[in-house]
Amino acid sequence: MSFYPLASTTWGEEEQSALQEVIASGIFTMGQRVSAFEAQFAENFGSDFAVMFNSGSSANLALLAALRYDTQVALPLKSNIIVPAVSWSTTYYPVNQLGYKLNFVDIDLETLNLNVNMIEDAIDENTSAILAVNLLGNPCDLQMISEIATKHNLVLIEDNCESMGATLNSKQAGTFGLAGTYSTFFSHHISTMEGGVVVTDSESLMHTLKSIRAHGWTRDLPPKNFVHDKSGNDWDDLFRFVLPGYNLRPLEMEAALGTQQLRKLDSFISQRRKNAMYLKSITPKLQNYLFQKETGNSSWFGFSIVLKNELRGRRGQLIKKLSESSIETRPIVTGNFTANPVMKHMDYLPLPKMDNADEIHSNGFFVGNHHYSIQPQLDRLVEVLAEFEDGND
Repeated sequence: MSFYPLASTTWGEEEQSALQEVIASGIFTMGQRVSAFEAQFAENFGSDFAVMFNSGSSANLALLAALRYDTQVALPLKSNIIVPAVSWSTTYYPVNQLGYKLNFVDIDLETLNLNVNMIEDAIDENTSAILAVNLLGNPCDLQMISEIATKHNLVLIEDNCESMGATLNSKQAGTFGLAGTYSTFFSHHISTMEGGVVVTDSESLMHTLKSIRAHGWTRDLPPKNFVHDKSGNDWDDLFRFVLPGYNLRPLEMEAALGTQQLRKLDSFISQRRKNAMYLKSITPKLQNYLFQKETGNSSWFGFSIVLKNELRGRRGQLIKKLSESSIETRPIVTGNFTANPVMKHMDYLPLPKMDNADEIHSNGFFVGNHHYSIQPQLDRLVEVLAEFEDGND
């Protein structure tokens, strides 16, 4: 294992026991444990409803599908959805796959999130929604974005897959808009192996999400619902398909793990914040690196670093030096996503200048954060950064 790995397991004996209980039960597919985890998740984040999926990417897909088919929302096809230029690929793919146009906006170089000063300029008569992404644990300026969305009658949703536990003005990131998505993949704040969740206060959207999650049928819905009321014939109601859905169902094992992990989340976030405070305390003398500026209370998924001044253009050399010190690194998510060849398959509006996204694409990277103290690792990281800055590379 690396001296300073990008991610590490958060499991203990409780998670091992939870898995064994599921195995002993003989019930593995989505059932009561998933329902219990959903209730626990919703309560934990202050939402009325939570719907679990088999990944955060699936949560994004289901949410965009729900926005298309939900009777209370029904975003018009071919309308455009504002997205930041930097996020994970499966932020963007569902927008395209569900028949909407991507409307890219540059990021703020310090926070790495949507540049709120550029959002209104990107809005046109065909804009229907804003998909705000809270990057690397750091909330967007969600209060300002909410005000913009309200002013222009736009739906606000959040991709909060990297920022579980982050808050802004004491409100959980992921809960500012109509809905928000979370990921519980291995490298994230809690781990259920694979997994994702959508939270919302809309009962209609919750019903639509549950139908889309499982084949587009009505089986998992109450007799009276916002999608398609059941007939009362139990046999027919098991196999009535009403929406073009998917199979995005999670497993009972994943839910059992999630129940245990949620109980530990506060302590995980607390330690991640302590690690961030320590890093801030030992970096003031570094002059040629830009570290992510916190908005509200970040849950610090990782620590981003952007080379500046005379170090610009030398990322490859620094990455090599860090690797030699057994410090793992990654790009800042995808960098400027629009620089990827997959864009030839996407439907998007003409691209604006995205200087900040381009800057982190060429000069940015991030290192990991963990649920335990990593002071020795951070000391070594800063030592290597200082050596490189001083030309001792």
